[in-house]
Amino acid sequence: TDLWANNFGTVEESGGRARVACTTGYSAFSSSHMWRLAESQVHVRVYPGADASANQMLVMPTDVVGTDIGFEINTDAGTLSCFNRVGWSDPDAEVLTYDPVDHAWLRLRETAGTVYWETSANGTTWTTRRTDTSPAWTVEPTLEFQLIAHRDAGADDFAEFDNVNIAQAVVVALDPAGETDDARPLGAHKTKT
Repeated sequence: TDLWANNFGTVEESGGRARVACTTGYSAFSSSHMWRLAESQVHVRVYPGADASANQMLVMPTDVVGTDIGFEINTDAGTLSCFNRVGWSDPDAEVLTYDPVDHAWLRLRETAGTVYWETSANGTTWTTRRTDTSPAWTVEPTLEFQLIAHRDAGADDFAEFDNVNIAQAVVVALDPAGETDDARPLGAHKTKT
């Protein structure tokens, strides 16, 4: 309740995932006003609702309505939008054809005055989809983070979000040493995380 103090609509935690109702109303896991994006990042694994749904991950200042940075997956249109909205609009939004594999993970990252919209299939290797100059508000320590679902038509459903800022585990197999020249007894062994 401390981290997600501003939830609205119908939301629940189910099986370790954030489950957000996807209806003609609006529902969201919505964080406390205690975050900043400058020199930071947020990522999430997204399981969008079925057809005719809009699923968003966004960061916004708490004192300016209609201003935010984020992603929207529109399953009806088959698009992924990377937006930086002011007054609910971004004429320069980057709109991609949505791929549920390549766009399974979404990340917003800010560093050195630039915001990066990035996607990943596995949560470890990221592809930059858009960059833009960081809005001044990204340094504020009172930003809100939201995971939203909504639909204009169709049957009620839900979207799920998982692994908020928890990286996907990577297992790397190490080959045995192949060197034979000047071999010496091994006093220790190497491991790789």
